[in-house]
Amino acid sequence: MQPASSTPRVCLASASPRRRELLRQIGIAHTVAVPDIDESVHPAEAAAAYVVRMATQKALAVRGSAGLPVLAADTTVVLDGTICGKPAHAEEALEMLGRLSGRTHQVLTAVALAVGSGAPRSRLSTSEVTFRRLTPQECRAYWETGEPRDKAGGYAIQGRAAVFIERLNGSYSGVMGLPLFETAELLRGAGIACLPAAAGTGP
Repeated sequence: MQPASSTPRVCLASASPRRRELLRQIGIAHTVAVPDIDESVHPAEAAAAYVVRMATQKALAVRGSAGLPVLAADTTVVLDGTICGKPAHAEEALEMLGRLSGRTHQVLTAVALAVGSGAPRSRLSTSEVTFRRLTPQECRAYWETGEPRDKAGGYAIQGRAAVFIERLNGSYSGVMGLPLFETAELLRGAGIACLPAAAGTGP
C-alpha cells in the first residue's frame, strides 16, 4: 500500500482519542485543537438539532486559528426522547445504565466540516443500540472500571460495555463518536480523499 501522507490535511476539533483513531483508520493525517464552547442544551431543543449545533459550533470555534479545514463531531444518547449526557458521578451513571438496561436507545452523532470562510457542512448519523438486561452489580462493576466517566450515556461500545450490547442497527463508528461514512462524504465533497489507492493500480 502507498503510505498515507503525514502532512495534516484537516484539524480535528476534539480531544477524543477515539475520534483520532477513527480518522487514522481512513488515512486522514490531522492536527488537533480542542474547542471551548458552551455545551448546554437549549430549552425544548431536539436531540438531532442539539448534536448538529454542537458539531457546527466546535468547528467554528477553532476555524480561525487552525489554518486547515476543521472537522468536528458531537455524540449523544437518547432514550424516550431524553438526552443522556456524560455522567457527572457514580449515582448518575448507575441511573443511566439502569434505564438503558433491556431497552433500545438511539445514538446520534453529527459531524461538521468547516472549509475556509464558508458555512460548515454537516451530516447526521442515527443508530439504534439494544442493551441486554443488566444487574445492579454489573452496572456498579462497570462504573468502577472508570470507562463510563467521559462517555455519552455512560458507556463505550468499543470497550467493556460491548458485552452489554445485544444488537446494533446503524453505524458502529457513529456510536464510537465519528461516523466514518458521513465523515468521508463530507471530506470527499471538500476534495479530501480517504484511503489512498494501492501503488500501480488504476482508479
